[in-house]
Amino acid sequence: MAVVADGERVTPRVTAAWVFVLVVVVLVGAAALLVPWGSARSATGSITPDATLDFSAAEIALGDRLARLLVVPGLTSMGVSLGLTLVLGLTPLGARIASAVARPLGGGWFWQASLGGLLLLLIVRLATLPFGAWAESVRRSNGLSTRTWPGWALDVAKGFGVSALLTLVALTALIGLARRWPDWWWVAGGLGAALLVVTVSFAYPLVVEPLFNSFTPMPDGALRTSLLALAEEDGVTVDDVLVADASRRTSTLNAYVSGFGSSRRIVVYDNLLEQAPDAEVEAVVAHELGHAADRDVVTGTVLGALGAMAVVVLLYLVSGWLPLERWFGISGIGDGRSMAFLLAFVAVISFVSTPVQSEVSRQLEARADQHALDLTKDPQTFAEMQRRLATASKSDVTPNRALTWWFGTHPTAAARLAAARAWALTHPGVIAPGPLAPDRVTDVTGEG
Repeated sequence: MAVVADGERVTPRVTAAWVFVLVVVVLVGAAALLVPWGSARSATGSITPDATLDFSAAEIALGDRLARLLVVPGLTSMGVSLGLTLVLGLTPLGARIASAVARPLGGGWFWQASLGGLLLLLIVRLATLPFGAWAESVRRSNGLSTRTWPGWALDVAKGFGVSALLTLVALTALIGLARRWPDWWWVAGGLGAALLVVTVSFAYPLVVEPLFNSFTPMPDGALRTSLLALAEEDGVTVDDVLVADASRRTSTLNAYVSGFGSSRRIVVYDNLLEQAPDAEVEAVVAHELGHAADRDVVTGTVLGALGAMAVVVLLYLVSGWLPLERWFGISGIGDGRSMAFLLAFVAVISFVSTPVQSEVSRQLEARADQHALDLTKDPQTFAEMQRRLATASKSDVTPNRALTWWFGTHPTAAARLAAARAWALTHPGVIAPGPLAPDRVTDVTGEG
């Protein structure tokens, strides 16, 4: 079917191509306007990040060793997952599996997509499970994970369940749309994908977070009062201050601001409360308030929604160019057996877009750090907090640059500590934090 415009026939494919270009232009424009590009670089100013200022040789060596122990199972798992997904989706094998599993229920397209998709996801997850267990064993032996093995298995099952449910609902709906409107499914599919991103973004704190942690109100006291006062000073509406029972899962320390509008709450890990002074807890929360004040969740949601729309339209265009029947054993996206191809397509897009998503995240995190410094006006506590977070998680404070560029969602610990010193130098009367490493004393300003 074609649309007639000014006496000329406009094919759905030409229309989709123009829509794809338009969505990409809007996405790039939104990213240019909403993301604080250059924040990570400008935050450090004239201060060169130097991990040896704030971490001992032993701490640096420990973080480097642990990172090396974790990178092998991590990258191997990612490679196996991507490779197996491509084998299943870019050969007739995945289509055959989807067809076989649906046959006892009549072999209809819905069962091919839903049950076939579930089995395909399960195959990939089981293939990567040993590498996940390997990484968990490393974390346990190094004191980073406090979970029992049954607790780890339950978390893995819940994580798989949430991910599989969202994936199968979205892709099965897309297949259904392609069956209903073979030429124009990408219109409803693109809008639906954007709506799903928005829905998940808003529902995640209320639906998914409680699956993994229990939350209790922070008892009345000086810290609770100060955190609420900090939020009020920042102009961020907060409904409550909650404590998450994170210590039963991890030894890492954290706090965050969750929810939207009147349901927004400050969440603090119980082990952060136990190990950090109140001033450092306030510094962590000040950073998270920065995300709320600058609407970083909204920024991520807008970019994610536009990106999802672009991916759906791109899928329509790509699927029209490929010999689907000959290569993949499917008649089109409306074929229930196309679930394997869709999973492979999503996996490739996710992989190649990871560096862009990581860069966006690093810029937002760097801006939130500056917000915390502006709000607390206490670079010394901010620096001590960054050191505590890094040492508690035994972070690699001298990470591999390539891995940081591809996967790093936050500035390095050394960069964040340099940012605290740079902030102090631009504020007269504020003393820059000195070296925090127990085996290092030096002038960090370079001015004498």
